[in-house]
Amino acid sequence: MSKVRIDKWLWAARFFKTRSLAKKAVEGGKVHCDGQRVKPSKDITTGLVLTIRQGFDDKTVEVIALSDQRRGAPEAALLYEETPESLARREERAAQRKAGGLAGQLISDHKPNKKERRQIHRFQRKMNMDEEP
Repeated sequence: MSKVRIDKWLWAARFFKTRSLAKKAVEGGKVHCDGQRVKPSKDITTGLVLTIRQGFDDKTVEVIALSDQRRGAPEAALLYEETPESLARREERAAQRKAGGLAGQLISDHKPNKKERRQIHRFQRKMNMDEEP
């Protein structure tokens, strides 16, 4: 096998769960080949450097082997090698997200319940009393 479509390879290397998700990611500009946006039909060969954006992370990987068949995760990991700079960058960003976890807790994703509403009203009354002379 000398070349494989990039969307098939991304699916086979288990970066995306389905081939259609891989295709959408490539079309959406989340996958770059040697710094350039590509189309899903782009044929890749070994030695190419791909930058793949997944969620908050950017992974920079070098294509080591080609496959158009999806196999188990241990076999899929043999298809590519992530660069040391990419690994360090991802770990650093993960640590930053973890450290900033308190800020994410302040933003609520639900409607306040009765107890929380009472606490909000109590706080607002206290703030209003402090403002008046």
